[in-house]
Amino acid sequence: MEPLPRDPAGLADAYRVAPGRHLRVDFISSVDGAISVDGRSGPLGSDGDRRVFRTLRALADAVLVGAGTASAEGYRPVLPDSAVGRLRTTLGREPVMPVVVVSRRASLRPDDQLVTDAVVPTVLVTCSSADSARRSALTAAGVDVLVCGDDDVDLPAALDALADRGLAQLVCEGGPTLVQAALTAGVVDELDLSVSPLLVGGGPGLVPSALPGPLRAELRQVLTEDGVLFTRYSLS
Repeated sequence: MEPLPRDPAGLADAYRVAPGRHLRVDFISSVDGAISVDGRSGPLGSDGDRRVFRTLRALADAVLVGAGTASAEGYRPVLPDSAVGRLRTTLGREPVMPVVVVSRRASLRPDDQLVTDAVVPTVLVTCSSADSARRSALTAAGVDVLVCGDDDVDLPAALDALADRGLAQLVCEGGPTLVQAALTAGVVDELDLSVSPLLVGGGPGLVPSALPGPLRAELRQVLTEDGVLFTRYSLS
């Protein structure tokens, strides 16, 4: 095990991927597998985990997140003067990028800060069964609404549509329902899992129910800081 790099360039090098389409899942869990404390992931975090979180965002073309997690965690747009925006500039990237919200019911309000404060349009990925009036209201508010699938979101089709918009490298930040759907669809290339040295007990895990079959995860990297393990797995 190597120590987690403290300099931004070194940390970016540790997590950089080759050009081309790539979906990575970024999660933190306790030693006993809990992914939240009182419904939020923040209490599990550390300074190192926050640096990794910002770095993965800085390297990505867009953030992919479920509507429930975006609401519970108070998601905001990535702005030029934010910590991620400044890091992206340091790494030679455009300072802003979109947040992509996945919701079968188009559960994003037109007055949400992800809509009203965004410099580049927030993207909503939904399906044709979502309320058409809600979809129209979000489009009128400036959201880029992608309809992929009939009664549920077709994630492979959504990733194709996002890649067509130049959003080829994505970091998925949850929640568990979206992660499970992505794993079931076979579209996850990498799992970046931080393991916090805490025992929480109870609560949901990374994958809330059984997958169609076990997925092979190949350990590629383990870094550490303050008792937290920062792992990278390739999925096949």
